[in-house]
Amino acid sequence: MKRLLTISATLLLLASCHNATSTDELSTAMPQTLNYTVVNVYPHDTTSFTEGLEWHDSLLYESTGYYGPSKLLKANLKTGKAVQEINLAKEYFGEGLTILNGKIYQMTYKEQKCFVYDSATFKKINEFAYSGEGWGMTNNGKQIIMDNGNNYLYFRDPQTFQITDSIGVYDNNGPLAEINELEWVDGMVYANIWQKNYIVKIDPKTGKVLAKADLSNILENTKSPLPEKMDVLNGIAYNKNTKHFYITGKCWPSIFEVSFN
Repeated sequence: MKRLLTISATLLLLASCHNATSTDELSTAMPQTLNYTVVNVYPHDTTSFTEGLEWHDSLLYESTGYYGPSKLLKANLKTGKAVQEINLAKEYFGEGLTILNGKIYQMTYKEQKCFVYDSATFKKINEFAYSGEGWGMTNNGKQIIMDNGNNYLYFRDPQTFQITDSIGVYDNNGPLAEINELEWVDGMVYANIWQKNYIVKIDPKTGKVLAKADLSNILENTKSPLPEKMDVLNGIAYNKNTKHFYITGKCWPSIFEVSFN
């Protein structure tokens, strides 16, 4: 019996050592560098405090923040002009949005409400309650994926908005907090990090940050004057036909069409 216990203990020790090594290897792996090329530059409404951005049916859908000016809109990319918009009630601060099965889902910051609209008419057809703050949102074709400012991605049922799964996001420095605006692209999640000038590419199965794009200098590509109240980088949309991204920020004067290399 003592021999069996000794063998078992040895096996457990070996297993724990192997797991520790594997975890260490995962946590210290540096994300790859995503280089980018600016393909085009388009106008963006500098009054739009961008919280959510999505490309759908050749139009750019946007959710904007702040109490009072928060709205949901869809705009012509080339002109930057809204072709349809609705305002949120003054007690709501708009946050991330996503479009799934003909419905627009729009979160709020601290009000714990997700509004659901018909994507064609902008008529509100439902609303959901949730706990915590709302930051970014996207979908994988079946589930809503959202975050609330920590280092987790939450997977939700689009019919009930109940959480069905979650995954912690990390890079070589450990948990990566303050994940913000999200975009699902070819099985991966791209995310802004709040108050940072970079975008990360996340494996949604493991939470590992696979790559990182530094966009600190992207505003050098605009010829428009920079407004005084311009805020941080925030806003990622993807055009699957061109395989290009649309990148902007809160109250930025431009939207940048970008190809990641």
